[in-house]
Amino acid sequence: MKKTIRLLAAASLVIGLVAAVAVAGTDFGVDRDNLLRGRSVQLFGVQGPIPASSTSSVTAAQANADPTSLATFAQSLSARVVTSGVAAPVIDMLALWPNDQNPEWLIACNEQVEADPGLQRINIATGAVQTIVSGTIFCDAAKRTPWGTIVFTEENGGGTSGGRVYELIDPLNTTNVILDRTTGTFSGGTGASNFAVRPALGRLSFEGVGIYPNGVMYYGDEDRPLNGAGGGAYFKFVPSTPRDPGADPITSLSESPLASGSVYGLRLGKRSGNTDYGQGTNTGLGTWIATTGGSDQDLRAQTAALKLTGYYRPEDLQIDLGALAAGEVRFCGDNTGNEATDHNWGESICITDGTLAQAATNAATPEVQFFVIGSSDLAMPDNIAYQPGRGNWILHEDGDIGATHKNNDLWDCLPDGADMDGVSDGCIRIGTLNDLTANAGEGAEWTGGIFDATGTRFFVSVQHNVSGHGVVLEVTGWR
Repeated sequence: MKKTIRLLAAASLVIGLVAAVAVAGTDFGVDRDNLLRGRSVQLFGVQGPIPASSTSSVTAAQANADPTSLATFAQSLSARVVTSGVAAPVIDMLALWPNDQNPEWLIACNEQVEADPGLQRINIATGAVQTIVSGTIFCDAAKRTPWGTIVFTEENGGGTSGGRVYELIDPLNTTNVILDRTTGTFSGGTGASNFAVRPALGRLSFEGVGIYPNGVMYYGDEDRPLNGAGGGAYFKFVPSTPRDPGADPITSLSESPLASGSVYGLRLGKRSGNTDYGQGTNTGLGTWIATTGGSDQDLRAQTAALKLTGYYRPEDLQIDLGALAAGEVRFCGDNTGNEATDHNWGESICITDGTLAQAATNAATPEVQFFVIGSSDLAMPDNIAYQPGRGNWILHEDGDIGATHKNNDLWDCLPDGADMDGVSDGCIRIGTLNDLTANAGEGAEWTGGIFDATGTRFFVSVQHNVSGHGVVLEVTGWR
């Protein structure tokens, strides 16, 4: 009996040592990734995430025959074609109309030049497309405002011909209007009087835009550093007369809070009387600095003059709707970085600015913190979408696929929980493109992703795809 006990004890010791060695040799990061995938239904509402980026590429004939072949999605997700071959070829950001609860239309920017369609409407049920206005240059952001209009913007740098902000009322009854960028006037078609230029917001490469119910608007300049100069800065517009967040939709563009106001640029660094700013200070607390260029000002020039905090190509940004429901200002956005040349993988950041009321008076101290740190696997995040209900964030890659030979992916990222850091608790890959063709000098990328109010219908564009046509998909299957 004693011999048996001794043998059992020895065996237990050996098993314990083997287990200890196994644990010591475990890659905890891999374990974490496996845990995220294993609990994907509970955490993300998605079953069967994609383990690696696609390295395949469909042909133009395959993409035209079946546009869904351009992408592979997680096992439980499925895609249907909203439109293909009818919309303009470089569809970027999308806005839901007339609301997020029961959207019937997508209002879409086409990122081409003046001779091409600028803003279009796409019927979600039929895929029919009509051009609302032409004459814009690199139309990028399209947003529905809380007061019932559409804001659309241009990504065209600063200076006297830089990108501008435009506002549209009644988008369903406005068709084939022509914008003259030189004079800022609209003519022809139907509904030319439904537009207004918004010079109070300045000129820059507009992409990320977050519009709050009181008319306060946040946006970034898609610019990169050059010869020691900082990259793109983040800005804030405060209307001359903030809007009552509970007010009814406006009936005239003259009632819009975007008609007049002041612009402020973000400069981080509070130490020593707000003087601890400059290269190396890209997160933390900061100050909103009043710009001095007046109406239609070149905000890129203001970035340099006011020494605003610069980032590597700020792209899309989206409002945290959970924070907004609590009366707080928090939005998250992507800075793409530069993958192939610099191994600067980019990142997602989140910015807070107090309550809605404080944001309208600059009474809060703005703060920037990292949310997702890029890597060789999740590189050059571009667009970002907030998922209602879960509070997750969908990151869209726009990487240098010619150098990495992997396709761009969609990543589903958790919010931060009660752990010791402030970044996302983890991401899984839920979509990957199957298009490595350098169409229009670029590979295919995901753009414009947006959820409906349920967080279960996701609309997204496959830009620069091999078919040469605009392709918009509706993705469903979240549980």
